[in-house]
Amino acid sequence: MQFHLNGFQPGDPEISDPAERIQVSGAPGTVPEQVDVLIVGCGPAGLTLATQLAQFSDIKTCIVEQKPERLLVGQADGIACRTMEMFHAYGFSERVLKEAYWVNETTFWRPDDLAPGKIVRSGRVQDVEDGLSEFPHVILNQARIHDGFLDVMRKSPARLEPYYSRRLLDLEVDPAAGPADHAVTVRLERIDAANEGKVETIKARYVVGCDGARSTVRKSIGRELHGDSANHAWGVMDVLAVTDFPDIRFKALIQSAKDGSLLIIPREGGYMVRIYVELAKLDVGERVANRNITADDVIAKARRILKPHTLEVKEIAWWSVYEIGQRLTDKFDDVPEAEIATRLPRIFIAGDACHTHSPKAGQGMNVSMQDAFNLGWKLAVVIGKRCAPSLLHSYSAERQAVAKELIDFDREWAGILASAAKAGGADAARTQDYFVRHGRYTAGTATHYRPSVLTGAASHQHLAQGFVIGTRFHSAPVIRLADAKPVHLGHAAQADGRFRIYAFSRAEDPAAAGSAIRALCDFLTEARESPVKRYTPAGADIDSVIDLRAVFQQDHRELALAAMPPLLLPRKGRYDLIDYEKMFCSDLKSGHDVFAMRGIDREAGCMVVVRPDQYIAQVLPLDGFAGLASYFDGFMLQAR
Repeated sequence: MQFHLNGFQPGDPEISDPAERIQVSGAPGTVPEQVDVLIVGCGPAGLTLATQLAQFSDIKTCIVEQKPERLLVGQADGIACRTMEMFHAYGFSERVLKEAYWVNETTFWRPDDLAPGKIVRSGRVQDVEDGLSEFPHVILNQARIHDGFLDVMRKSPARLEPYYSRRLLDLEVDPAAGPADHAVTVRLERIDAANEGKVETIKARYVVGCDGARSTVRKSIGRELHGDSANHAWGVMDVLAVTDFPDIRFKALIQSAKDGSLLIIPREGGYMVRIYVELAKLDVGERVANRNITADDVIAKARRILKPHTLEVKEIAWWSVYEIGQRLTDKFDDVPEAEIATRLPRIFIAGDACHTHSPKAGQGMNVSMQDAFNLGWKLAVVIGKRCAPSLLHSYSAERQAVAKELIDFDREWAGILASAAKAGGADAARTQDYFVRHGRYTAGTATHYRPSVLTGAASHQHLAQGFVIGTRFHSAPVIRLADAKPVHLGHAAQADGRFRIYAFSRAEDPAAAGSAIRALCDFLTEARESPVKRYTPAGADIDSVIDLRAVFQQDHRELALAAMPPLLLPRKGRYDLIDYEKMFCSDLKSGHDVFAMRGIDREAGCMVVVRPDQYIAQVLPLDGFAGLASYFDGFMLQAR
């Protein structure tokens, strides 16, 4: 999909008239007086969270933003494979895939041994290892990612729109308030011309600060970002340019002999490209603003690094300079470590408000959205009284540990790219080796949650060696039994707040009276201890809280659909219509046997329990009824 040929144009490239590409966004009037969740900031984290909560019509959510309108030109652009998996759950991955640049291969350049003032290609690798995800690593303007979330929000049950031109003044928590009370009082100042200076007050049960590295919410709860700057200045710009550099449409890492490093990221549309340029080493305590670096300075440095190749910049769509730094706060909510047992969190921070990265590893926006995906479903189940409020402690515990690990990775990666700061200059071989070895970090698939009330022990991990407890559910191709449609198993999981149980059958006929699948269905349908019975509200669809899916070893033509247990053909909705999309078979024709691909024990089978944010919570035997009940009993509240 090509666009930007005659200059950069923000908005939807499928709309021919540039004047109509920018959809109006923003809620009119004043903010509501009382909400369940107030989100401060319309960046990637804030919009991910708002979009998740917008799926629940009974949860009152408000999102506010200091800027006067939606983002039109983005800063971040790299979208990891794991993030694409999340976008599919939110319902707009296809749009992103169509519009984005796909990063298929990465090339590496170093100084020419015979003429060090020139660069030569030193390597070329596949960007993402085979089989890591069904989705590619892609590049798309952050503003278009925002548009995807905004579109889903306005079409959602809650029909949510942001309130723009609001600056957070302060917030106060009532320490005597109960868990269900609107304990946080927030004051917002209007900064739009028609209402400038007007102060609005809003009461919320929970507040989430997604308001960036200078977060007012973070400061209000006494948290600080800790870390050191690497004292390196970098420039970044999106340009329409003419060059004879042969890898201009590949992601390319270039290390020169004397002028530092350059990172090329092709952009969507076929013509635009982003360049990250290593500019200068800063003195201790010096800010990049003190250097008065211009766009011409960035271009001149890029030209020197690219020699002998030429670079003629025709248009700059966006540019900036920044300092490399990795910073992290010690906790992502307002509860001191010593008070976790006696106090519940009311205020949370996510994204850049609690961790900052260098742009080179492409982690900032991706990790921020994963923060919000982790928090969103937890807020939903607590507000919906399906789980105790103590569950909210798990957000900071899980995501702070992940952020620390990623910052450690990012620090080393940024140091490798900053070749000018290292004795001996560039080391192209080390750069390429590190890139390949740490590909799972850059793909976003390295996150591994530790054992907790939400993530079980590995007692039965041998039953599904490819579904590692604590990691994201790694999808695989299957055939849907009812209509023989090839689908991806993981795509059954939408961002709807439901848990999933994937039951992988033994080789026996699953419809037989004595089969393990039938016994599991009978337990979930009839037993008093069944989590489906205990936690599904009266009158709700049987799969509204816990969604059972079954995967069979046989070819789909060998099984009788109508003979399957009723729980796998559930009747739902006002007319008791049958849901035919609960059962799948291995894709034997195409050679995609999910049992072999994910190391499932064929003789024993197993259950894989997956959290609403697509992370594996438990692997259990098919007859592990007590373990299944115990897992959900550990944090859920019985439905009334």
